[in-house]
Amino acid sequence: MDLQGKTVMITGASRGIGAAAAREFANAGANVALVARSDAAIRDLADELGANALAIPCDVSQFADLATAVQTCVEHFGGLDVLINNAALLEPIAHMSDADPEAWSTLIDVNVKGVFNGMRLALPQMIAQGAGAILTIGSGAAQKPYEGWGAYCASKAAALMMTRTVDAEAGAKGIRAISLSPGTVATQMQKDIKASGMNPVSKLDWEDHIPPEWVAKTLLWMCGPAADAWCGGEVSLRDEAIRKKVGLI
Repeated sequence: MDLQGKTVMITGASRGIGAAAAREFANAGANVALVARSDAAIRDLADELGANALAIPCDVSQFADLATAVQTCVEHFGGLDVLINNAALLEPIAHMSDADPEAWSTLIDVNVKGVFNGMRLALPQMIAQGAGAILTIGSGAAQKPYEGWGAYCASKAAALMMTRTVDAEAGAKGIRAISLSPGTVATQMQKDIKASGMNPVSKLDWEDHIPPEWVAKTLLWMCGPAADAWCGGEVSLRDEAIRKKVGLI
């Protein structure tokens, strides 16, 4: 898909899915705004991608911080066409009976408030333009409880409901809101899961995980009309039919 001249903002862009998405969208001709707390990492990535990439250090859990980032993006590139809500935490991995309340609160700040903040700030700009895409990295954890993942499961369920709400409220205004449940991806998060030894996901071999580049290619595909049927819902990369549509197999 050719996104020449379009502008994409990616949260959690410093590594993993976020960095892979930045490369994929830049290769498709898009301007890419890289948002993360890791200043050095996103600046290195912006240098790699060239003049159409902009590093914007930001904590997505802070509304004012992200508001400044969106404003910087719009002023620099002239608009915002795609928002990819990717930034997320996994910790705390703990049973509900002994989970650390502060760690729970921090995860909710990033995984739930961070997604809301992005949607809230992108929507007025996109509605004014008459078009835009808000893509959020979801998880099978939104549908099923996993031992030790109470905070993560709850946050992903909340993010999925926000995607559905955006579609209900703004779909008729040209906004395509879709969640992407990628399955297990070969990123640092899976290394942390492995180290925890908690629940069956930690027992998977590294070869069981898909590469982050598959997720990036799917996000690009979700920006086009071929994914219209999933607006207001969720694309699952566990589905072989989806993998075929994206061209992964």
